[in-house]
Amino acid sequence: MNKIITISRQYGSGGREIGQKLAEAYGIPFYDNELITRAAKESGFAEETFARAEDKATNSLLYSLAMGINVYGNQDFGYGGLSLDDRIFLAQSDVIRKVAEEGPCVIVGRCADYVLKEYDNVFNLFVEAGMDFRLKRAVESYGIDPKKAGEVIVKRDKSRANYYNYHVGEKWTNLTNYDLVVRSDLMGIDRAVECVKTYLGQ
Repeated sequence: MNKIITISRQYGSGGREIGQKLAEAYGIPFYDNELITRAAKESGFAEETFARAEDKATNSLLYSLAMGINVYGNQDFGYGGLSLDDRIFLAQSDVIRKVAEEGPCVIVGRCADYVLKEYDNVFNLFVEAGMDFRLKRAVESYGIDPKKAGEVIVKRDKSRANYYNYHVGEKWTNLTNYDLVVRSDLMGIDRAVECVKTYLGQ
């Protein structure tokens, strides 16, 4: 298998677990938080800075002001005219390209589908699921308070959508950006993995 698999996923859909199982099945590296660690080491930024970037990205005027961007789109601070958030994104994108050039792998999130759009051997997967399935996973797999699970899911999905929209300029849920979309609640995690393997002909 000579593919780089990127995975975008709704919170609680099991996309990360699907990615881990695919990486294990193919015997290739799996990258999620590992990207943050590597990008932090290579850029000099703290890991916490990368971790917070996805949570605060939005297209709102409030975010623009907070990031030092005026209403005309000019950024008031940052090396080379770039905001801190943009520099973090570029540093992370550099690491994504480096791991892709090292060989087949699985990359979860962080706009990897967009970052690697010029690569010929990239397979982009989107994992979604119904709310009941996601609520159950949030509570049982992630330890989220049942009373707050719904709110957490909505907030995390919004953060991911805003992060993607801010950096890519397209809707995160535009399914035409992906090669395959799977419903993990309908087929289960393991069958979703097998579905991807069948699609890839492996």
